[in-house]
Parts: sequence; structure tokens; C-alpha cells
Amino acid sequence: MEITPDAFIYWQHGFARLNATIAMTWLNMVLLVGISALVTLRLTSGEKLGRGQNLLEVVVSNIRQQIGDMGLKPVDEFLPFIGTLFLFILLPNVLAVVPGYRAPTGSLSTTAALSICVFVAVPGWGIRRRGLVGYLKLYVQPSPFMLPFNLMGEFSRTLALAVRLFGNMMSGAMIAGILLSLAPLLFPVLMNILGLITGVIQAYIFAVLAAVYLAAAARVHQGQEEKNQRQQQHDKGGPTHG
Repeated sequence: MEITPDAFIYWQHGFARLNATIAMTWLNMVLLVGISALVTLRLTSGEKLGRGQNLLEVVVSNIRQQIGDMGLKPVDEFLPFIGTLFLFILLPNVLAVVPGYRAPTGSLSTTAALSICVFVAVPGWGIRRRGLVGYLKLYVQPSPFMLPFNLMGEFSRTLALAVRLFGNMMSGAMIAGILLSLAPLLFPVLMNILGLITGVIQAYIFAVLAAVYLAAAARVHQGQEEKNQRQQQHDKGGPTHG
């Protein structure tokens, strides 16, 4: 029983090969870009909105709210990255119920690539917000002896992101295959429903964890921020509070 899309080879010539992971990943990107372009071409600010725009606004509003709840401000700065991660994982997980479709999130190479994106984004935003020295100080807190442990933590959470998503999708496919072989007339509908629920949950968890890691690296201490604001008001001759 094949449980990963890497095993399905559509074309191969020498070392070059086109497997289901690559093919379905490109299909997902085409679908996401095509749907986004189709919906945004008909955007309106009137009272009557199309179904596509209504759905788009609901999705974007909920993603914005979740990002804000994680403490990532301004929200619009993080929305493209977190939103893209969520939708890129959600779409194949939902389409996995379609016969013949093989979700690329069931491949360790895909989940590892997504985790590497988070691994690169975390220090990128951290350095942008705190500065290079300020961000590097995080690795020696609360003491310099924590440096190797903090470094191992960075790599281990990246590995955990990749393995968690891959493991859940792989185990779901394995359980579905076993149950369908035992009772093919009873379990297909139930497994499709379970697959949809699991796919949505896994996309949400991955996006939330990415937001948490970004918030930990990019957050500026509230006290220092308020102090800077009071200093700016004082320099301008304006009133200060507190």
C-alpha cells in the first residue's frame, strides 16, 4: 500500500522524474492563483457582494483575527506569509477526498519545505524587529550556557513542524486504506468526512505554530515600546500619560 505521493511516478527520464508530489503541488499553486485572480477581478465595495468575495472576506478576516490574537502587529505585515501557509496546506488536505488526487502534504519533502520557510522567516522577522544583536541575545538568555540548547530548540521545532504534518497525513491515509480494505461499502463516506476535518485542523495547527514562533522572535517588549512613545511625545512638546 503506497502511503506517500512520492511513490507515484508519472514520468521519468534518467535522474529526472515527475512524481505525484511535484505534479499536485503545481496543481495546487495554479488553483490558488486562479481562484484568487478570479475572485479579485470582481471585487466591489457596494452593498451586494458576490459569493466569492463574501467567502474571501470571511477567510481573510478570520486569518487576520487569529494573527492579531497571537500578538503579531501590524497584522498586515504577517498576513501574506501566515495566510499563504494556511491556504497552501488547507487546499490539498481538502482535495484529498477527490478520487485520484494525492495530497502533496503527505510527502515529507513538502512538509520539510514548508517548515524550512518558517525556519527562515523567524530570524528574518526577529532581526527586522529587534536588530541583529538584539535577536542574537535571545539565544543566550537567561544565560550563555543556554546557547547550545536554544540552537537545538530552533532545529528541533522545525523538524517537529515537518514530521507532525507528515505523520498526521500519512497515518490518516494508512488508516483509511486499512478500513477501506476491510469494509469498502461502509467506511468511504465516514473516512472522507474524517479526512476533511483532519485536513482543516492540521492546516490550522501548522499556521498557528508558525505565528507563535514568529511572535516569539519578532515581539518588542511592551514596556520599551511605551517608553519610546512617551519620549517621542516629550520631544514634540506633547502631553505624556502614565
